[in-house]
Amino acid sequence: MIYSGSCHCGAIAFEVDGEITEAMECNCSMCRRRGSLLAFLPREKLMLRTPEAAASTYTFNRNIIQHHFCANCGIAPYSEAEGKDSPMAAVNVRCLPDVDLETLTITKFDGKHS
Repeated sequence: MIYSGSCHCGAIAFEVDGEITEAMECNCSMCRRRGSLLAFLPREKLMLRTPEAAASTYTFNRNIIQHHFCANCGIAPYSEAEGKDSPMAAVNVRCLPDVDLETLTITKFDGKHS
C-alpha cells in the first residue's frame, strides 16, 4: 500500500510504500517532546515529493539519526539513519492521514536509558 504524508503546512511531502501495522513510541528526550509514533522501513520505501532542501535537519546524542523537520510549521515527519544492513527511514505515522492510529500495535521503546 502507498501512503501519502506531509508536515502540517505541506512544505515536506512524501509517500511511503509498505504495510503499516505497528509503530514505536520512544521516550527519549526528543520523541517524548514531539509525540512521534514511528514506523521503520528501508529508506528506499520513502519517496520525497518535495525537494530535500525543504527539510531542516537536527541530530543529537550520538548523531546517528538525522531528524528532519519543517522550519515553517515545525512538524517532524521522518528521520533517516544507516541501518545494520542498509539505510533506514523512521516515518512519523501521525503524518500519514490514511493510517488509522487506533489499529496499530504500539511498541514502547526505552530510548531514555539506551
